[in-house]
Amino acid sequence: MSNTKSQENYLGPFITLVLLFFIVGFLTTANGQFQGPLKAAFLSGAGDLKNTFATLISFSWFLAYPLTGGIGSAWVAKYGYKGTLLRGLLLMIVGLGVFFSSSFYYSKFPESIVDIASARIPVAYFIFLLGSFVVGSSATILQVVINPYLTACDVKGTQPVQRLSIGGSSNSIGTTVAPYFVTGIVFGGLSMSEVQPSQLMVPFVALMAVIGIITFVLTKVALPDVQGTKVEKGEKLEKSVWSFSHLTLGVIAIFFYVGVEVAIGANINLFAISLGGSFAESAALMATLYWSGMLVGRLVSAFLSSISAQIQLAFTSALATVFVIAAIALNNPWLLVAVGLFHSIMWGAIFTLCVNKLGKYTSVASGVFMIGVVGGAIMPLVQGAMADALGSWTWTWTLVVAGEIYILYYALIGSKVKQSAE
Repeated sequence: MSNTKSQENYLGPFITLVLLFFIVGFLTTANGQFQGPLKAAFLSGAGDLKNTFATLISFSWFLAYPLTGGIGSAWVAKYGYKGTLLRGLLLMIVGLGVFFSSSFYYSKFPESIVDIASARIPVAYFIFLLGSFVVGSSATILQVVINPYLTACDVKGTQPVQRLSIGGSSNSIGTTVAPYFVTGIVFGGLSMSEVQPSQLMVPFVALMAVIGIITFVLTKVALPDVQGTKVEKGEKLEKSVWSFSHLTLGVIAIFFYVGVEVAIGANINLFAISLGGSFAESAALMATLYWSGMLVGRLVSAFLSSISAQIQLAFTSALATVFVIAAIALNNPWLLVAVGLFHSIMWGAIFTLCVNKLGKYTSVASGVFMIGVVGGAIMPLVQGAMADALGSWTWTWTLVVAGEIYILYYALIGSKVKQSAE
């Protein structure tokens, strides 16, 4: 196994997947920009249930991770990494087609309404939810391929967590430039609040065409499977993937990581607005700087070739815990902004530790790993409920502290390999 692996030159495939990571980040954010006008139009009649229905959009996206991660693993076993990538991209085209259908249906049948309690919701909204789930499924399957591939493809002078940081940096750059591309080029400087649903049909078709071209180009690119990371034809797994404690505890760690990452990113502005004064005036800037810190941290981590994933995770989770506790004690949301810098390497570090020494179980573990991503839907929702119950956002951040402490536990203790498949 090791001989086959060492003889393969993975530099070309590595660069290909890093570029693909950029494209996925760019298209996902661009797609999210297009969803804004649709959400505003669809939920204008939601009344007292507006927040509930708005939450369903993120929930339908994150629901795809636990439901389709296993499908991605099964596809890797059956079709290989390249075959699964191609199918994941085709699924994204289908999802964008559903979004197009939602916009088209609303434009043609704006009076097609469903009454739910006090809310009047267009039928097109439910088509929109389906599209969110399908595109989320595509993102899940693509990550089932990209994460283990970047971890396992040996590139001289790099370590697994470093390669994932490089891929994550590329993804973050894509997500950073996409909003400016959409507002500045696609809509010629028009703000997204001024864009009508009918204006989105052409951009959706354009995105479908772009991804179609990328899919075709990828069919011509060499992307060899990494030997020893998936079940080969006719081979069986002797034990449950859940029997590896460092993976099982890692799935819980990724639940908390994605949960706290999204909780801060989504709710820091609400926290700042609730405090009023200069905090409220800087609310939007805080969220922007938080996500910018994610990009900076990943770029820095991309150069850390000698510091292990375990040390990186322990150091950053400890600092994140300190800063969140300080934000609570001082009632100062600016301290939460810095946490973005510490969160930046956690995904790559946790994944690297999760699949350590899993051998042929790696691709299956990658699918299982995606179950934990549902934390991004659950924890921000729980935090919002806590804020309503307590009448303040301040003490809701103890939920984030608990998540950071668990991640620190995983780095120091839970990630130790007690059972190896290699």
